Amino acid sequence: MISRDRLVDACHELLKADAFKDYTLNGLQVAGKESVGKVMTGVTACQALLDEAVAWGADLVLVHHGYFWKNEPVAITGMKRRRLGTLMTHDINLLAYHLPLDAHATLGNNARLAAELDFAVEGCADGELGTGLVWLGTPRAPMDGAALGRHLAQRLQRNPTIIAGHDRPIERIAWCTGGAQDMIMQACEAGADAFISGEISERTTHLAREMGISYYAAGHHATERYGVQALGEWLAAELGIEHCFVDIDNPA
Repeated sequence: MISRDRLVDACHELLKADAFKDYTLNGLQVAGKESVGKVMTGVTACQALLDEAVAWGADLVLVHHGYFWKNEPVAITGMKRRRLGTLMTHDINLLAYHLPLDAHATLGNNARLAAELDFAVEGCADGELGTGLVWLGTPRAPMDGAALGRHLAQRLQRNPTIIAGHDRPIERIAWCTGGAQDMIMQACEAGADAFISGEISERTTHLAREMGISYYAAGHHATERYGVQALGEWLAAELGIEHCFVDIDNPA
């Protein structure tokens, strides 16, 4: 068992959370017991994950998508009341990191997606590694657009939606996990042949075709499974706590 505050401080320092202007609160969102021995990680603090945490006896739940988003209704009713009630009844802490976990240079969602897809990382289009959100790199060997789609499907276990913006070989790739489809312009300006993110909007199709960059919507959940796992594993190794990752199925 370790101090909850020590664990939170370790995450905050590692992720440089205070350096990010985000749409939500990064850090401890719901306070529970002061000592932590078991940490459950997951992508989103949905009710299904909280139920798993109760069954496992978790002291703390660590997620990428927590609560208290900008413009979220403030009333504690319905679904929000049930979720918060589960945490408070069982004295479970909720810890969440959004953009800081996307950006981290080794444990973040973009870094771990690159490792999962075996991309060589070159840098970021919108900042330094560790702060930028649009990552740039190359596959281990050039491939055509269809081959990249098959590669994504095999590694992420989800068939991507593909918008072919050209028929050139894919030699330079940009990516940003989650709902970053509108960063396609930055990816194109950085010279990428393809941009990978999680979601697609109606406008994304036209942008990709008219700018000549291929777009791959590989799943918001599917692209963001890896960072929170890596952070949980880091905490287990550094602080000697027990860690369990639970992947709540989500096709989006």
